[in-house]
Amino acid sequence: MMEDATPASAPSDQAGPDSATPVVPPRRRWSWAAAVAGVLLVAAAGFALAHVWSPHADLRITTGPPGSAAYRFITAFASVSKVQHPRVNLQLVQVDGLAGSAKALEERRTDLAILRSDAAPPANAQTIVILRRDVVAFVLPPHSPVDAIANLAGRTVGIPSGPLQADNARVLDMVLSYFNVPAKAVGRIFLPIDGLAEAARQKTLAAILAVGPIAPGEVVDVVAAVARATKGTPKLLALDEAEAIGKRFPGFESIDVPVGSFRARPATPSDSTTTLAVTYRFAASELMPNVVAAAIARSILTTKAKLMAVTPLAAQIEAPDPDDKSPILPLHPGVAAYLSSGDESFFDQAQKYVYVGGLVVSLAGSLFAAASSYRARQRSEQDWRPIQRLVEIADEAPRATAPGLATLEGEFRALVSCVLGRSPGGLDTDRLSAFSTALAHARHALDGRRAALGPDSVSRAAAPRVRSG
Repeated sequence: MMEDATPASAPSDQAGPDSATPVVPPRRRWSWAAAVAGVLLVAAAGFALAHVWSPHADLRITTGPPGSAAYRFITAFASVSKVQHPRVNLQLVQVDGLAGSAKALEERRTDLAILRSDAAPPANAQTIVILRRDVVAFVLPPHSPVDAIANLAGRTVGIPSGPLQADNARVLDMVLSYFNVPAKAVGRIFLPIDGLAEAARQKTLAAILAVGPIAPGEVVDVVAAVARATKGTPKLLALDEAEAIGKRFPGFESIDVPVGSFRARPATPSDSTTTLAVTYRFAASELMPNVVAAAIARSILTTKAKLMAVTPLAAQIEAPDPDDKSPILPLHPGVAAYLSSGDESFFDQAQKYVYVGGLVVSLAGSLFAAASSYRARQRSEQDWRPIQRLVEIADEAPRATAPGLATLEGEFRALVSCVLGRSPGGLDTDRLSAFSTALAHARHALDGRRAALGPDSVSRAAAPRVRSG
């Protein structure tokens, strides 16, 4: 039976010694290599997506004039941020003042800026955190006849000289306009604080307009200087209309100044006083992604103690009100989400990006697996096709005529040459075993039909000799 299943020796021009007994080639490893490459590609894509979508940024930020409060805060924030958040790279942008800072953000020459709420903030700015809240204080020297803003007409108001004197003069004009007092009806002089205190002692000033925090700052310094120069107790002019003024000029807000906020003994003010306030805000462009804005807000609010160790200006940092619907400098949506839900909101934002990245990676992996499966299926069908044809030849041989048998013999030899002529690894062990069985089966059928037709009926062509076992 084994001899019947073994093809006869082929002529030298048809098959050599190597083709007579085919050596089983090692299994082709392209699929394994492709799978490894696919896994590495998906992993690399995952790391790339995690790097791109994790909270990190290169941010430009305005500094303000050297020596100013804004400049000192920004340099402190940059030094702390470099240690706490190395993935946030801050590039300092020098500007002349509040107007320059607002213009830089409006023209998108910077990503972050310190803005004052009353100083014409740009329309594209949104609040990250409130750095401090400054009181608009009309400090009245002892024995001043002024008890209302309207009484300033025909008198002189002193304003501390410095980089913000023009901004504070504009505040005076806005307040006067609310009370229908022409700006030109009120004189103003710009002097250092000690000079203003001396002018108050000489009674050439009716009031001093100072803008500063309820903490060491400009207002506290003005009150102390006037008290020393006049040997009396300054007063703070109340603005009971502060809330209404804030509605007309949204850059202002009403604030109640507690007793003794600017001087303990004698207390200044001597009673709780309502007046105006402006806020300094760390603002970003509305185009800043929510996750980045939330990360910056979280960074500032959670490192407040470290910032205070570098500059006392950080002591007044506060989170904005998430429910604030102010038409100017509105809260950034990313910061609002963070403040509403705490740290969970921030990590939810990051998780959302990671989740989307995971979907992309999963989709890429699925597509790769589908492509690999399709390729493997196509190759499997290609490998089984010669085996199937050999089985068909075996079925057709018993009914073949002499010419048909010659045709089947030619196709038989072509299939053997095609399969055995493939590169090493062309067939795995299982398929090669099936091919050998089909080859023996077809050879046996062809030989049987030839014997039935007679030895001279068909000129027998040579074929390679393959052992079935």
